[in-house]
Amino acid sequence: MKVLQFRQAICEAMSEEMRRDESIYLMGEEVAEYNGAYKASKGMLDEFGEKRVIDTPISELGFAGIGVGSTMTGNRPIIEFMTFNFALVGIDQIINNAAKIRQMSGGQFPCPIVFRGPTASAGQLAATHSQAFESWFANCPGLKVIVPSNPYDAKGLLKSAIRDDDPVIFMESEQMYGDKGEVPEEEYILPIGVADINRAGTDVTIVSFGKIIKEAYTAADALEKEGISCEIIDLRTVRPLDIESILTSVRKTNRLVILEEAWPFGNVSTEITYQVQNEVFDYLDAPIEKINTADTPAPFSPVLLNEWLPNSEDVIAAVKKVVYFKK
Repeated sequence: MKVLQFRQAICEAMSEEMRRDESIYLMGEEVAEYNGAYKASKGMLDEFGEKRVIDTPISELGFAGIGVGSTMTGNRPIIEFMTFNFALVGIDQIINNAAKIRQMSGGQFPCPIVFRGPTASAGQLAATHSQAFESWFANCPGLKVIVPSNPYDAKGLLKSAIRDDDPVIFMESEQMYGDKGEVPEEEYILPIGVADINRAGTDVTIVSFGKIIKEAYTAADALEKEGISCEIIDLRTVRPLDIESILTSVRKTNRLVILEEAWPFGNVSTEITYQVQNEVFDYLDAPIEKINTADTPAPFSPVLLNEWLPNSEDVIAAVKKVVYFKK
């Protein structure tokens, strides 16, 4: 095993796949000359040249469309958005073209494309740069949505995403690019749509994904000292959703808390809540608790931002509520 930063894991995944398959190329703002806005494509221009690592203008709709169109001529593009907040400018190409080409062409044209970049908040970036759209994309048939939380998952899942013949939304985080973790020396891939039980437990199931899952780990450590055993499931993939792993865990723990950095109305937590109560209602010993951001645009003020974001204290309170904890 070797230790890599999250950004290095992303870079390795793209580089290994581009060495393996010449139809793969990377396109986006500052991916080439600047080595990536977050240095996730460092050295790739030197290795692969300007025809396969392509800087673009600030024109998300344009280069997203170029990427989608190029899949129809045999290419497998990786389109980087500096942040998925900017993907809204190009979302017509993602929803109305990438997600629908296979069906509208009667299966003649697959669309092997990866749209990747950071999602959700990253400090004081305020309302227009702190949004989480995982549930938006997951709502659209034809798209797969991956949100890794560590370098190992990021590399293995990005390689799988690049090899997939359908469009994949691959969401990272500005605040995770410097995170370090162990990654195998040898090549590996991870299957899309399989969750990871990172911590086994018996009293309550906590489901989360992306960078916010760190708050679940912090909460679980504190709760363990009070005699409460938490099982933590990292979804890794939002769509397809590994609901069976969640159901299996809930049958054991009889309680569920869902932690998601997103607005509270109609999100991934809502879908999980529906499926769990529909499938294993009789196993639940308490109502399901879901923890999300406040139902407002993200504030710039650090004091308000701290109140807006879910944290480990919120998780602890939710867990104690579902286990009927009494001091």
